[in-house]
Amino acid sequence: MARPRSFDRDHVLHAAERQFRASGYNGTSVDDISAATGLGRGSLYGAFDGKHGVLLEAMAGYFGRLAQGPRKMLDGPDEGALERLHAYLLRAVHGVPLAPDVAPASDRAGAACFAAKMALEVGASDPEVKRLANDCFSVVRAAVAECVRAAQRNGDLDPDADPDDLAYLLLTVIRGSDVVGAYGHSPDRLTSIAESAFALLPRPRHT
Repeated sequence: MARPRSFDRDHVLHAAERQFRASGYNGTSVDDISAATGLGRGSLYGAFDGKHGVLLEAMAGYFGRLAQGPRKMLDGPDEGALERLHAYLLRAVHGVPLAPDVAPASDRAGAACFAAKMALEVGASDPEVKRLANDCFSVVRAAVAECVRAAQRNGDLDPDADPDDLAYLLLTVIRGSDVVGAYGHSPDRLTSIAESAFALLPRPRHT
């Protein structure tokens, strides 16, 4: 009789995510994942059917965190919505946090959005990765757009501005900050970018 699996699946996926974010998909071997997670090659293949299976499950778990984190940070009463958008932009200076049960990223490149990183590296040739990356982007875009609508209802942003357009703009700035941070630019520079983006949000026209 085979022994039951005796490992924490979520922790294994979080550790694998950290490895993928640090080294990329093509730069990560099964042995790297084994070293990062503590699981042997046979256990990895048995539980996840190899490196690609680990990636897909890790991305699905990342989606689950994105569906909760940004939504929780941006949700709330209309009053204060603009301040929540501001805080979200400033938090993005430091990237997307890893799961709390693994060590923080060793550098800013390793803190870049996991879904965006995988989409850029393998999304064009891997429809499953592309779908998961799009799901990750969409759930965050929806949360940002809803916060924009709340700020509009409160009279803090131009009611004629398109909330989805502004959400795409802010997320483009945030993902661009991942790239600038990976180049080695300082948190002060990334903070300046975030503040400039926030200042460009259209305020109500007063006549």
